[in-house]
Order: sequence, then structure tokens, then C-alpha cells
Amino acid sequence: MRLTYRPDLRILFMRWTRLVSSQEHRTGYLQGLQFAREHQAGHWLVDLRTRGLAEAADFKWILQEFRPQMQQALPGISFRIAYLVTPYHQEVITSRLVAEEKMFRSFIEEKDAYQWLGTPMAEAS
Repeated sequence: MRLTYRPDLRILFMRWTRLVSSQEHRTGYLQGLQFAREHQAGHWLVDLRTRGLAEAADFKWILQEFRPQMQQALPGISFRIAYLVTPYHQEVITSRLVAEEKMFRSFIEEKDAYQWLGTPMAEAS
């Protein structure tokens, strides 16, 4: 996994480069959170095109356990994660997201993800 931050876009990039275990998945997100604290980065682009999707239990962990940790670590920062996925995986990840979910979205095109991450929350609803 590679972590980078683009201050011009105010986006943290998490690029997974291979399949990972459940433990590596969770460790990677916690490393990302530490990196995000350093940059006060609440908008993330997570590239899953090489790695593929996490197991359902690991995705549930993101929604139920990781999200509160993120909100606690970066109080007052708007938080969004854009997942960059293959067309094959888009339907699967979208089905895992609750329809009202405003903090997580999946995209096939990077430019669409950048646009969503850069749009104020009230406009993106």
C-alpha cells in the first residue's frame, strides 16, 4: 500500500498494490489514519483496482468501527472516502453502502472521484 497526500487537491491517496489479508486491510487503514492526522486530510481516494474489494466483514469494520475513529482523530474535518474500483466491482461495493450514505462513494473514473471529493457536502447530497 502506498500513501500520498496532494496538498493542491487536499486529498489523501491510498493505493493498494496487491491482495491483502483482513489484518493487513485494517492495519493499512489505521496507517492511513495516522498519515491523515499529519496532514489534516479528511478526503481520501482509495484505489482498489489492483487489490480488489475487501471482504464484507472488513467493509463493515470500516463503516462501524473505523469511521468513528476517523471522526475522533480529525474533529471538525469533513470526512469522505471515494473508492476507485473496476466496473466489475462497482455494483458489489455500491450494494454494501447504505443508500443514505454520504461519506463513502465508489467510482470507476478518477476524475469523477476528484470532483466528488472537492464538492462541499451540502452540494453533494
